[in-house]
Amino acid sequence: MTQTMTITGRKSAAFTGAAYMIGAGLIFAVINVANTQLTWVLGQKSTAVAFWEYFIALLFSLPWVFKHLRSAFTTTQIVPHVLRVALAAGGVQLWVLGFASGVQIWQMIALLMTSPFFVTIGSLLVLRETVTKERWISLAVGFAGAMVILSPWSDTFTSAVLYPLGASFLWAMYSLVTKHMTNTESTDTLTLYLLLLLTPINAGLAYNNGGFVVSTDVAIAMVVVVGVLVAVAQFFLVKAYSVADAAYLQPFDYVKQPVNIILGWLVYNELPEGIMWLGAVLIFGASLYLLRSEAKN
Repeated sequence: MTQTMTITGRKSAAFTGAAYMIGAGLIFAVINVANTQLTWVLGQKSTAVAFWEYFIALLFSLPWVFKHLRSAFTTTQIVPHVLRVALAAGGVQLWVLGFASGVQIWQMIALLMTSPFFVTIGSLLVLRETVTKERWISLAVGFAGAMVILSPWSDTFTSAVLYPLGASFLWAMYSLVTKHMTNTESTDTLTLYLLLLLTPINAGLAYNNGGFVVSTDVAIAMVVVVGVLVAVAQFFLVKAYSVADAAYLQPFDYVKQPVNIILGWLVYNELPEGIMWLGAVLIFGASLYLLRSEAKN
């Protein structure tokens, strides 16, 4: 009976972690389209956009913060919190800067898909997690699909693509630190410190790059909506890492690739070459294969 309950619990954790990860990815797909509109189309400064989005995410969370302040604020891991949030802030700034530099949404996401490779290596070397054969296969297939979509041999590459690639690496390191901290820190504490510490870091970057101005009513409204979505997506990410291994969760990030491509096409008429669809099939196949293999264990 106990063994059966343990197996059932592992299966439940696998599906729950995957659901949270996919939910966060879908929300971030909407955020990506909004950030392209804000920075590339409406001409808002990327540093100001990043500051306001995460500041509003903090404001949106204030009712919860006041309700759970004592339990969520208590921690003995200040240095890891600062490191984790510094990695997140660097990723946020590079990510939004990529949109501001005109990198297409499908290219941004394809470059972001290199993150699981960093996470898998890090989870093996740093967290000492077990990286199974199934995980390696799914990551390799998913990464191959991302590279097919990226098409690094094409003429569309510019130095701006280094921004999302840098964000990919920083967020991979952020994921590893987050997973490590879930051993001692609650989801509430991790979410709270992310929101609290991101604000001053982003404020400093915005101040040194032209200030905090968002210049139109439409842009202001979009920033408010995105700020709320950021708060929800970040909470989903932390919940995912609290119930499942980092290496297991990362391939489910691939699922948001086709969603970003579809939204980019609908909103901006951005659509990569036909070979992109092969990449999408590889990505979906890798994620479904991993989910089935983990559920059987």
